[in-house]
Amino acid sequence: MINLQQDPEGFIRMPRHFPGSIVVSITFADGSVEQVPGWRLNQAYDEALAEYSAQNHLDAKGFSRHPKGRTNPGNKVDFVRVRPGMSG
Repeated sequence: MINLQQDPEGFIRMPRHFPGSIVVSITFADGSVEQVPGWRLNQAYDEALAEYSAQNHLDAKGFSRHPKGRTNPGNKVDFVRVRPGMSG
């Protein structure tokens, strides 16, 4: 089992997808603990990635839609917002 801690801003560190069949234990900032399936966290990761891409004008593959000359760090997120009640 993977144990994660929510930071005060409401995020967990999640640099990649987890296997969908595992159970992840999240300790929230308020002290509550919840067991969340890996597939549900992967959905939250995908939503965060889509939001990041839209805010930074990236296409589906992570390439910038701006003219050349701008640098692009890649289509990647490291932190995902979580909230109690996600397992349901």
